[in-house]
Amino acid sequence: MAAQPNKEQFSGGLAKILEEQWQVDVRLKAGGDSDEGSAISVHKVILASRSEVFKKILESDEVKISAEKVETVTLSEMKQGELEAFVEFIYSDGSLLSAKMKQHVGSLYLAADKYVILHLLDLCRSELLSTLSPENALDFLELAQIPDDKILNDAAFGVIKTNISTIASSEKFKVFVKGNPDLAVEIMKASLASPPMDQRYCKRCRTTSLSCFYCGDRL
Repeated sequence: MAAQPNKEQFSGGLAKILEEQWQVDVRLKAGGDSDEGSAISVHKVILASRSEVFKKILESDEVKISAEKVETVTLSEMKQGELEAFVEFIYSDGSLLSAKMKQHVGSLYLAADKYVILHLLDLCRSELLSTLSPENALDFLELAQIPDDKILNDAAFGVIKTNISTIASSEKFKVFVKGNPDLAVEIMKASLASPPMDQRYCKRCRTTSLSCFYCGDRL
């Protein structure tokens, strides 16, 4: 078997000691119905180095190490798959999101905000922006409110505004309005102030298609 390139070996060092479970001293457990057997054994020093929030949690009196027992910290907001993706990132070189991380990008985005891991927040935002579409714009707009993320908020808002006639007539929008009345008002105000692309009209003959049927002007 060929030896790993030096850089790959170096960047994968943390993942290697996690895989080997070398001197692990605390366990992370997902919330919900996950059992103790599904907890992931990790290293306090690695968690603390990635997040000041984790450092404070691990310094608290509630998390103590004894000779007989390794303490467990429950991350109640995460499901098992989300926790696994989160731990994978913590032990990665942070250069990109893996396929598993992308699968749980929304949850990782929220975890990055909660535990103040700003690099993870940036990576998750980039992934969300790359997949932004009229179908998920409402979800992303709602998601952006939790960390008060102006970049994601404005991008999602722009997609909604451009496609308002389609989005506003959907069942998803009706549900969104009930849960986010203030955001819904802002969306409707913006749509009235500037007609979306599919409602713009020719100033010469007032037709509403993207290209005027009568005079051929591009709207």
